[in-house]
Amino acid sequence: MPTHSAKLTQGPVGRHLIDMTVPMLFGITTLMAQSFIDTYFLGRVGDRALAAYSFGFPILMIVTSIAIGLGAGTSSVVARAIGSDDQRRARRLTTDSLILSFAITVAVSIVGVLTIEPLFRLLGAPEDMIPMIRTFMLILYGGVPFVVVGMVGMSSMRATGDTVLPSKLMIYGAILNVILDPIFIFGLGPVPAMGLNGAATAGLLARGAIFVGTVYVLFRRLDLISFNKPRAPELKSSWADILHVGIPAAGTNAIVPIGLAVITAMIARYGPEAVAGFGVASRVESMVLVLYYAMSSTIGPFVGQNLSAGKGDRIQTSLRLCASFCVVSGLAIAAALALLSGVLPGLFSDNPAVTDVTRLFLWIAPISYGAYGIVMVVNAAFNGLGNPMPGVVISVTRILVLYVPFAILGEKLFGIVGIFGAYAVANILSGTLGYFWARRSAHRLCELADAPR
Repeated sequence: MPTHSAKLTQGPVGRHLIDMTVPMLFGITTLMAQSFIDTYFLGRVGDRALAAYSFGFPILMIVTSIAIGLGAGTSSVVARAIGSDDQRRARRLTTDSLILSFAITVAVSIVGVLTIEPLFRLLGAPEDMIPMIRTFMLILYGGVPFVVVGMVGMSSMRATGDTVLPSKLMIYGAILNVILDPIFIFGLGPVPAMGLNGAATAGLLARGAIFVGTVYVLFRRLDLISFNKPRAPELKSSWADILHVGIPAAGTNAIVPIGLAVITAMIARYGPEAVAGFGVASRVESMVLVLYYAMSSTIGPFVGQNLSAGKGDRIQTSLRLCASFCVVSGLAIAAALALLSGVLPGLFSDNPAVTDVTRLFLWIAPISYGAYGIVMVVNAAFNGLGNPMPGVVISVTRILVLYVPFAILGEKLFGIVGIFGAYAVANILSGTLGYFWARRSAHRLCELADAPR
């Protein structure tokens, strides 16, 4: 029976962070590339298929928020159990997190199936597209438990300090999805052309494979799944601990699309070309920010293990190193995007009205990407500390207190430039707030735990 030592509590802090972040960088990048490929294939099918796929995007965001929340809660509690050298508790928490995520997602899928038609009419889907959307969503909802349980299981792997295994699973799943996409979308041999439904079926099979692989690794290689019947009080305790972090983490993730919807409505006043340009810029942004997504997925387990081991000094060091890296890399990214701003927009559109907006965004917003990276890192660190509410406050402050009001004011004074400038200011201020808050919280929690220093 393998045991999971708190390996993140020993050795060079920077080395641990690099060794954990690099595999996640490859894994997340592969998943993002897969989404681009999905969109490309569906674009070949036709505008209606692409539109139907787009109507399902809000549902995908909700599912992703659930998965991120449950994953954050699981990673936090499992990492702290390992940091305390409580192997049985780590195994019990992992098992109970899979049970919880499966139960929640089955309920979500049932409600989703029963509300497909009224929901998508509410979202503005044309009546003649409802049958297409219904069939697509039935397949999509069938895969929701696989998606979420798989992501939660990989969060348990990261809690041990191992990011290679979950990254491999993400990469293999993405490759399988890309292979299956053209087969099911366009047909091959005995497989008929299924169009949009083929894309959903390919995704279902790929997610199912990731699910099977995740359960196998957790059980066979990591011994983090227990088949002993859980006692009701113990199950209730596990779920409460997971949801204590998971619910705020999911809420934090859901704040972003709310703010994005408001900003998009403001930009829409400048015409559809401006919205398209903003969309292109957002796509570029999502690719360059993948580095910070990867880092934020690793800092939580590191903080959790060291908190339970009483290594507050290592937590402080990790926060300082991450912040320094974010600032330096952010400036490098800003310089690179400024230099490439004359070329990148043209890869997505040849309309000058679109490319001008994209270019403007790439000159202004990237100066704050380092600060935005700090926001991601400290939010994940708070989850690792088992204290998620500061992360919620920081995210609400960034979007609803700073970004949206500053954008309204900035637009009145400087037009669309003011909207983009407000984004940069909000990132810088919230990143500064988050960094000092996280360092103070880590110090205080370690003292309360009587941690040896």
